[in-house]
Amino acid sequence: MVDGEALAREHRRYLWGLCYRLTGSAADADDLVQETWLRAIERPPARADEPVRPWLTRVAVNLGIDRLRARRRRAYDGPWLPSPIETEGEGAEIGIEPVETEGRYDLLESVSMAFLVALEALTPRQRAIVLLCDVFDWSVKEAAEALGMTETAVKTMHHRARSALSAYEARRTRRTPELVEKTRAALGRFLSALGSADGKTLESILHAEVRHLSDGGGEFFAARVPVVGRDRVGRLMVGLTKRLQDQPRFALRMVNGMPAVVLEREPRRKIAPRSVVQCEINEDGSIRAIYWVLASKKLTAVRAIEG
Repeated sequence: MVDGEALAREHRRYLWGLCYRLTGSAADADDLVQETWLRAIERPPARADEPVRPWLTRVAVNLGIDRLRARRRRAYDGPWLPSPIETEGEGAEIGIEPVETEGRYDLLESVSMAFLVALEALTPRQRAIVLLCDVFDWSVKEAAEALGMTETAVKTMHHRARSALSAYEARRTRRTPELVEKTRAALGRFLSALGSADGKTLESILHAEVRHLSDGGGEFFAARVPVVGRDRVGRLMVGLTKRLQDQPRFALRMVNGMPAVVLEREPRRKIAPRSVVQCEINEDGSIRAIYWVLASKKLTAVRAIEG
């Protein structure tokens, strides 16, 4: 009989991180880990003498693929963004297994907003293959066994997945202490310009082809399509600030491996009382992407502002 508590102690953090990367959703990761435990208890692996982690991974990945397929069959109101997770202090253990891998993408990069948004271009199986082979450093044979595929099919799908990630690869920036500090500084300038509704200053810190993605989940006011271009994003931000006419409380946090800000404001109809904003910067320090998560169901892994 499988000892569920022992399994949870040893493997929960790893499985949660795998399921979060696979789905981009903290709530889905919670559900998938629970479903995996239930499967282990009700229908345990046939060989008790073999390592259990590969078996748990196979179960979690296949459950996650089913979850992704079901999600993608449903229409979503506006751009879909990952749910933010804190990766510093008390929240650092969430989704970050403290082991090194030799994969193409390291563990922090693989939970970054930019990477998870890029994964949305892949099919569920392609996404699973990239995670298993390029993050967790599984062999093609191991990935094929986990997914019930031939090695040839895995290699073909892996090649197509990497091709689909070419745009991400072209703008990929290695996470360094210097990049973290430059991103934090850019985020500060962005908030300052936003707070004063200073359109000229705001546009001066945006890249010419900046992308703004906001996820209100149909629950709150948010742009329903990606907004691209310095002028359009600048006008959107200034217009939003003037419309809200308030000064929200904010707290700087490390979210998905990079600086972000948690915003809280007085509840108003269709206005999100809580949101998370993160910026991605270019080599020159200009902001090339803004990710704004407002949907309340996406914020379950982010602490409220204290006080």
